[in-house]
Amino acid sequence: MLNQLKRWFTTSQKPKPPDPGDLEDWAHARRYTVRPVHDDSGLVIEGRTGVDTWRLEWGPAQRRYVQGQELRLRADLSFGSELQLLVISRQLREAMESTVFEQYVEGVQTRIDDNTPPEMRWLVMFPALSGTELGPLREHFHAVGNSKSWLQQWLDGALATSLAAMPHRNPQPMVLMIGRGRLLLRAQCNEPSRQAVDAWVKVFETALREARRVATQTASANAPSTQPSLWSANALPTSDDPVS
Repeated sequence: MLNQLKRWFTTSQKPKPPDPGDLEDWAHARRYTVRPVHDDSGLVIEGRTGVDTWRLEWGPAQRRYVQGQELRLRADLSFGSELQLLVISRQLREAMESTVFEQYVEGVQTRIDDNTPPEMRWLVMFPALSGTELGPLREHFHAVGNSKSWLQQWLDGALATSLAAMPHRNPQPMVLMIGRGRLLLRAQCNEPSRQAVDAWVKVFETALREARRVATQTASANAPSTQPSLWSANALPTSDDPVS
């Protein structure tokens, strides 16, 4: 298993992209906008979840830990520009940590630079949720972030249920993250069947709704009270009022 995980980080010849016809049919059935990539190596699909628009891209992988084709879903958020949150499949986390150790410890490189993918940097920069805090996700996922309380609230409930429902018998590299005011899901997807795409879109849409829920709750909790103070000007005694 470890050797297989390490091979995610090695360069290899890209396989010929499979036929995206099933993915295109899936999108048309939902009346999403479909556009081919200029070199016919993938598709771009634009959809909507509530008030949020999102973009799905299927094409050659942009990360070395994904072999072949990659499914990417992203949506701009109107909140949380300061958040840096990461949920990652446990096998991919182990492979990344092994790579970080080999490159930056055994290789005597002491500084992780901007060329390192953010998901790899965040693994070593931010505190992780414990197994107890992850609950039912602890067997298959790892989560870190610059705000543990926000991360816990995000993973509490519907998103945890959606992630736990994913098939884990043959795990594929998966990254779900919030950063720079954007939600992003990245997953290996060499054969974009309707079933596979439906599953990933469901996870993404749930993550989007749950992020908005937490943002709303956090804003409400931090809002100043509108209740009048006991010591407001209107509550002060007048000259005719008795003072105890």
